[in-house]
Amino acid sequence: MQQNFIVFSGTATQYLTSRICASLDVPQGKINITKFADGEFSVSYEESIRGRDVFLVQSTFPPTDNLMELLLMIDAAKRASARTINAVIPYFGWARQDRKDKPRVAIGAKLVADMLSVAGVNRVITMDLHADQEQGFFNVPVDHLYASSVLLPYVESLHLENLVIATPDVGGSKRASAYSKYLGCPLVLCNKVRPRPNEVGSMQIIGDVTNADVVLVDDMVDTAGTITKAADLMMESGARSVRAIASHCVMSGPASDRVQASQLSELVFTDSIPYSNRCAKVKQLTIADLIAETIRRVEDNQSISSQYLL
Repeated sequence: MQQNFIVFSGTATQYLTSRICASLDVPQGKINITKFADGEFSVSYEESIRGRDVFLVQSTFPPTDNLMELLLMIDAAKRASARTINAVIPYFGWARQDRKDKPRVAIGAKLVADMLSVAGVNRVITMDLHADQEQGFFNVPVDHLYASSVLLPYVESLHLENLVIATPDVGGSKRASAYSKYLGCPLVLCNKVRPRPNEVGSMQIIGDVTNADVVLVDDMVDTAGTITKAADLMMESGARSVRAIASHCVMSGPASDRVQASQLSELVFTDSIPYSNRCAKVKQLTIADLIAETIRRVEDNQSISSQYLL
């Protein structure tokens, strides 16, 4: 009997989709993405999806081709009479543009959510949005997963003697507080002044890190300016070791060099975004099993909340 669901991958997330399909023990769906000389591309499914639930895996990190490709995949599935169209977006791009923080700016996260809805998506499965309330930007169900399901067991496996959880900025205090409560350890905050995007002015530690094994917690690392400055400040303030964990490996521009030159002992991400500019201190943990189990539960109409550790 033909299975009711089928998993397809966009170009940017092939590495993760293959792991998801292996975890589900299903073949990956056949899709053809044709590129023209001028950079335009078209999407076509190479097998029938009529009456089936399709899961389209694609992170929407830059360039915008990744988002446009996902939109075309959704539209093609709708026109091919798929029963339901589920967008699996491990990293939801434009999530940092979630409000008007100054006059005359776009709310990019809401715009992308509207585009996905107009294209025809029925459900979104994503992980660690920049702000939890962005789920309200969508007019369809959102299954919001948390990287803590993968990152917390890793931190526990380190068996650090004097563990302290820290956040590189006050904005991440809620996430770091949840980690510290789960692990039963102290919480330290960093207060930073950012004069402009991707630039850190000054930073102060709120709390004591003397002789501590510090784990910095964040949702993403972009240019790594904040996380490396926080790590160096922790060591200057008497910490015994500093490592960092983050959901999304954006790592743009000078990030890899900064991490390598910093006093971080390691920087641990999930594989929601591929990382090719290798740095000896960077490690990635796969979320394939987490997403595969979510797909299985969505298909079986089961609750996904038991997957949450926090």
